[in-house]
Amino acid sequence: MSAIRGSRRLLAGAAGTAALALVLTACGGGSGGSGSGDGDGGGSAESMVIGTTDKITSLDPAGSYDNGSFAVMNQIYPFLLNTPYGSPDVEPDIAESAEFTSPTEYTVKLKPGLKWANGNDLTSSDVKFTFDRQLAIADENGPSSLLYNLASVETPDDTTVVFTLKSENDQIFPQILSSPVGPIVDEDVFSADAVTPDQEIVDGKAFAGQYSITSYKANELISYEAYEGYQGVLGAAKTPKVAAKYFTDASNLKLEVQDGSVDVAFRSLSPTDIEDLRGDDAVKVVDGPGGEIRYITFNFNTQPYGEKQADADPKKATAVRQAVADLIDRQALADQVYKGTYTPLYSFVPDGLTGATEPLKELYGDGQGGPDADKAKKTLEDAGVTTPVELNLQYSNDHYGPSSGDEYALIKDQLEESGLFTVNLQTTEWVQYSKDRTADVYPAYQLGWFPDYSDADNYLTPFFLKENFLGNHYVNQDVEDMILEQAVTADEAKRTELLGQIQEAEAKDLSTVPYLQGAQVAVTGADVTGTEDTLDASFKFRYAALAKG
Repeated sequence: MSAIRGSRRLLAGAAGTAALALVLTACGGGSGGSGSGDGDGGGSAESMVIGTTDKITSLDPAGSYDNGSFAVMNQIYPFLLNTPYGSPDVEPDIAESAEFTSPTEYTVKLKPGLKWANGNDLTSSDVKFTFDRQLAIADENGPSSLLYNLASVETPDDTTVVFTLKSENDQIFPQILSSPVGPIVDEDVFSADAVTPDQEIVDGKAFAGQYSITSYKANELISYEAYEGYQGVLGAAKTPKVAAKYFTDASNLKLEVQDGSVDVAFRSLSPTDIEDLRGDDAVKVVDGPGGEIRYITFNFNTQPYGEKQADADPKKATAVRQAVADLIDRQALADQVYKGTYTPLYSFVPDGLTGATEPLKELYGDGQGGPDADKAKKTLEDAGVTTPVELNLQYSNDHYGPSSGDEYALIKDQLEESGLFTVNLQTTEWVQYSKDRTADVYPAYQLGWFPDYSDADNYLTPFFLKENFLGNHYVNQDVEDMILEQAVTADEAKRTELLGQIQEAEAKDLSTVPYLQGAQVAVTGADVTGTEDTLDASFKFRYAALAKG
């Protein structure tokens, strides 16, 4: 998650939007290294070095719901359904077929003879184990909330899996099987009721995706080797050996791209670095659609006037959130911090997806997308809120790119300039941040989102159901009912209408305040092909999408 979540869609995108999740490839990247794939230098036709500033929370699919972790999971685990390159639609991956056999039964037939890299048979028992443990563990930083409509999983034989759903005609369930809750795990290696440590997974060789991990140092270096036993829809990996190198400083990542030590870099360089690299003849910058969003999350228990505060008052708490929405200058954030690589966002679903609306533009600020301090002042006065409101606002200094500090410094200035807020700005590294945010430590805090699948539902269901991954104690039964209804509404026009109604209701509640949506940028070199494929509607970024030479 991106969040947190955030996903396989490292370059997550929604058609028609503009965003920043950066892939860079140096033109000379393959010429100077050993070609061993061990991270010591540039790549060759047989190997590649990937660089990232992202972080891994856990290799266990039940224990993480963030972009950095899912980037690894996409290489090493099989999925029942997947989105092939160049398509927004899911297709059987290690499955032979997948279809509704009744309104509440979704039946999957596995391909015969599947094996894990450790030699274990991959059967329907592993599949049942995978989804049963997701629901049993229900980790606060995991994706189990995506399985809100799953009632049970049965296995009539070794290659057949029957998912029984709570509601009929679920339009989203096939997509969910390709999402962060969908990686299939080996029941002989993983714990049934607890998150399994990374090293146990690596030592157990519990891999059956395009790649296996051959060596692992968390958030330092991962070495991958193509797994010949993969039988999925993505096909054989194009690059036999890949090393993923993790950076704490984006400037060092940029330098290693330029000197050829790193062949491909993603997430994240600063907008200034990107602007600079556009003038570098050694690289080619490719822009494409994106679906990343940025937003502030409010904890309904611990925010000012929250339910667990001594001065708890729902009306005042709502007014505080609304005043924040009145004061944020989205265009200034996009221009001053991100130099146009992000654009203003006025809803919970980014522009470009079916059903997206912009209710926040009309409801808050000047009614045209800009801030309005007088309106914020009146909102607080009408609710009886004493100003300035003290707001503890948290952001991650290492998860959402090197510009997060500038981003939140500007938000602090925008809120305080009105005289209506005093903002205590604090920062924490992501590994700790991902734990604290679900432990009610932060009254208000930064999150970002990379979509799990290309549907407006993915910007609503994980956030606004009672059991949501935010864990921010938000409950609205009307919103809950509409979210569940749209997911099983086959009529496109009626479903689009419901999606709009959900966004309007959320715009009044403001469980989160969205403010930016991002753009995908790729920089490719002469000796690497296929990077443009990562910017298509399939929302994919896999190392196997890149082929040297």
